Amino acid sequence: MIMTGPLNGTFAPNTGRWVVCSKSPYTGIWGESNCGSWFGAELKKAGYDGIIITGASENPVYLEIKDDKIQLKDANFLWGRGTFYTTEKLKEIFGDEKAKVACIGQAGENLVKYANIISEQRAAGRTGMGAILGSKKLKAILVRGTKIKLEVTNQEDLRKAIITARDYVKSSFASQILGALGTSGALDMYNMTGELPIKYFSQPQWDGATKISGATMAETILVKNRFCHSCVIGCGRLVAVKDGIYKTDEIEGPEYETIVSYGALNLNDNLEWIVHINKKCFDYGIDTISSGGIISCLTYHFEQGNITTDDLDGLKPEWGNIKIVEEILDKIVFKEGIGKVLAEGSNALAKKFNISEEEIATVNKLEVTYHDLRSNYGMAIAYGIGLKGPSHNLLDAYYVLVGVPLEEIGIKLIDKYLDNEDMAEFCSLLMDYRALYSSMIMCSFCNPLPSHNAELLKHALGIEFGLEEIKLYGERIATIKRLFNIKMGLTPIDDRLPSILMKPFSSGGSAGKSPDFEKLKKFFYNYRDWEINTGKPSKAKLKYLGLDNL
Repeated sequence: MIMTGPLNGTFAPNTGRWVVCSKSPYTGIWGESNCGSWFGAELKKAGYDGIIITGASENPVYLEIKDDKIQLKDANFLWGRGTFYTTEKLKEIFGDEKAKVACIGQAGENLVKYANIISEQRAAGRTGMGAILGSKKLKAILVRGTKIKLEVTNQEDLRKAIITARDYVKSSFASQILGALGTSGALDMYNMTGELPIKYFSQPQWDGATKISGATMAETILVKNRFCHSCVIGCGRLVAVKDGIYKTDEIEGPEYETIVSYGALNLNDNLEWIVHINKKCFDYGIDTISSGGIISCLTYHFEQGNITTDDLDGLKPEWGNIKIVEEILDKIVFKEGIGKVLAEGSNALAKKFNISEEEIATVNKLEVTYHDLRSNYGMAIAYGIGLKGPSHNLLDAYYVLVGVPLEEIGIKLIDKYLDNEDMAEFCSLLMDYRALYSSMIMCSFCNPLPSHNAELLKHALGIEFGLEEIKLYGERIATIKRLFNIKMGLTPIDDRLPSILMKPFSSGGSAGKSPDFEKLKKFFYNYRDWEINTGKPSKAKLKYLGLDNL
């Protein structure tokens, strides 16, 4: 399911996004990917809230949408090609540069479990949605909308609400920092506080961090900001490397998670190479968080002696050896040699070489993202009890606790090193609020007041919507995802954290720190009224949410 959300096309701030949802081929539970660019808004302009894709084609095809004219067309000539060529060729054939394309590269075609869908140099990543399209032989979707004017309930009141929300977001200090330095603007600070994962979560600090930070990017290779549809922040980085072997024309630059994955996690401080590998991952259509995480996992366990050169087609991984990293990435995408195992993920690597899953940084088979939980205990819930596996966006405690004001709906700013009832309440309320975001669909960097969002939804949709509805709808959405996961076989045993993420460091910004996850988990279950033995919401909770039929 590819969905645009109720506010896309209204120019409410940062709502030009789109979401892809399916059962994940990677985790076996709820799969969801939230993407920027302009594809969602174009789909809305063509007159559609979303697309539901069922079945599969025997041969490669692409879907062409121009307003109410919809066609499936042969894509054999695109099969085997990357996303850059695919996008350019489809626009050329269609004859309109304003058309938007979402497509897969070789990773999706080859059913790499963490393949992405790519649109206009933005990625719908993490849970293998590219592999879903690959399994359906659906190479791409091209859409052009020309005639639909979006209908809302109260245009004038909505216009006023949009202005209020936009002005508030633009005035935010967090928005201004994101605009100036991008998503990696805080990387230097994270290195000091212990939030930056380094050397596969095994090192507390790293001198190379400054060389790959958002500030360094701004000083050296940044050309200009890039904005998604209706965005008022512009955290996107358009960069250009002017000289050397990684020389490139203006292109989408790497975001924080990619910089960590192919930088700090692999002890590589070559920013220009990270730009190069980011471009390559975009073209292949492969997730940078999982792929870089898996490669650093491989290097870590090679160093530990759990894997040998003979196991790796003669390769000898080393920290900071970017040539080896790139070779391994190529093997993954085309499932060559050790790449066949790595294309299945970190847990497949552990199984192959009899490595304990306590030493693999995944939860529900998905690689954790890159805000170290030893520096912010709220991330323990984000990773250990996430709705799609571990994700910083589904519960962004690391971001909200730096001062994002959400007190209107009871989310109070607390000490980030708590693992008590207060942290459980904070995480539960924030998980619900971000679940609402994923359905609105609003960028989680955009934080107007909750009352602003209530006004936007009220005037766009014509339904009574206030702060109580904000909380109720969010909890309902999050609970439906939880119920889906339980139906797929999730149990409380799966709500866990591996030991490699929990070992306290003896130095660095988070020295001596690690949350008591089992205690925090019990508080979280209790606050949400989930049964401790089954992980299921209670019957009373389901009735309160209007979900007792489930």
